[in-house]
Amino acid sequence: MIKVNDNFCKLPAGYLFSEVARRIDAYRKSHPEAEIIRMGIGDVTCPICQAAVDAMHRAADDQLSVFTFHGYGPEQGYSFLREKIAEYDYKRRGISIGIDEIFISDGAKSDTGNIGDILSSDCKVAVTDPVYPVYVDTNVMSGRGGELIDDRWSRIEYLPCTAENDFIPALPVGNPDIIYLCYPNNPTGTTLTRDQLSEWVEYAIAHKALIMFDSAYEAYITSPDVPHSIYEIPGAEKVAIEFRSYSKTAGFTGLRCGYTVVPKALKGYDSTGAEVSLNALWNRRQCTKFNGASYIVQRAAEALYTPKGMKQVRETIDYYMRNAKVLREGLAEAGLQVFGGIDAPYIWIKTPGGMSSWDFFDLLLSKCNVAGTPGSGFGPSGEGYFRLTAFGRYENTVEAVERLKKLEF
Repeated sequence: MIKVNDNFCKLPAGYLFSEVARRIDAYRKSHPEAEIIRMGIGDVTCPICQAAVDAMHRAADDQLSVFTFHGYGPEQGYSFLREKIAEYDYKRRGISIGIDEIFISDGAKSDTGNIGDILSSDCKVAVTDPVYPVYVDTNVMSGRGGELIDDRWSRIEYLPCTAENDFIPALPVGNPDIIYLCYPNNPTGTTLTRDQLSEWVEYAIAHKALIMFDSAYEAYITSPDVPHSIYEIPGAEKVAIEFRSYSKTAGFTGLRCGYTVVPKALKGYDSTGAEVSLNALWNRRQCTKFNGASYIVQRAAEALYTPKGMKQVRETIDYYMRNAKVLREGLAEAGLQVFGGIDAPYIWIKTPGGMSSWDFFDLLLSKCNVAGTPGSGFGPSGEGYFRLTAFGRYENTVEAVERLKKLEF
């Protein structure tokens, strides 16, 4: 008899974005004439910048020679990329991060899901709500979810982020061991100021909690009081793991590359109460289960830190943020209540007239041929909201707004 992990069986059958894709495909089959503008799944549309492509060509040529060929690389990532990250993403912001605290991977999604391998299944979890589904689903897979009751997992504390509290989550009351924060936020597009984030670090220090800080969208920050890294907050290196990705920053959704910072000052506790280095545990996990991101892709990521690469990446981000402005202003003119789109490439819409998230999805798809993501798919507090992304082409973004303006909200 083949026994399975029962925790997987507890999960709802469909992953949110797979369900969105399924419904769009079903609509397209019954309406083949429809020109659907997809603004739901947050894939990018701008090509990878020339600096990264040139670097990949050179790296591919390296594989032709016995003198420059690269086989298995270090599981933690090549030092040439880790050194650039330490210098440009941290040191230049006044943050001291060693290269042995940086782990290159195939993306933040993988790392935010896999990081639970080094933590006890007994840990209590808190998430902001709505939330990126991977945080919740992977904890359920690891046995930290409990039972699903009225769309909530019994062992997970949900911290509502809605218009009523200005999308600023209250501190937990259930004394969680693990807290997930994503800022700039996916899906709401909102942020925390430096003072607001400091409260979370202080809470984690006082309660010996671990903050999983997803800063995949930090490159989109424009507001001066919004920190780019949680390590800008004093003491965060003792309580936080930070995840970053080149997917939405540099269009690497197809190449797959990101990194995770696990400070050496960060400690966990074993069953006897003895301190354990989380850096050492994550290194052990990666050495056992991961062979490292490819040499060619890491050379492409390294090129992003050159003057040419930084300029080209900035141009791409500016392109998407122009789309965000078009969406934010256009939808507000159409009579919708909108949030985000200032420091993040996401627009969070309050559905009109108390309409449910999936009903609003159906309305936009059928009446405007515009596809987004129902807020309820991100958690209980996402009901009554809807997400659009700014990652489309500019002309499609303008067209989508014009279509939406024709509806009477």
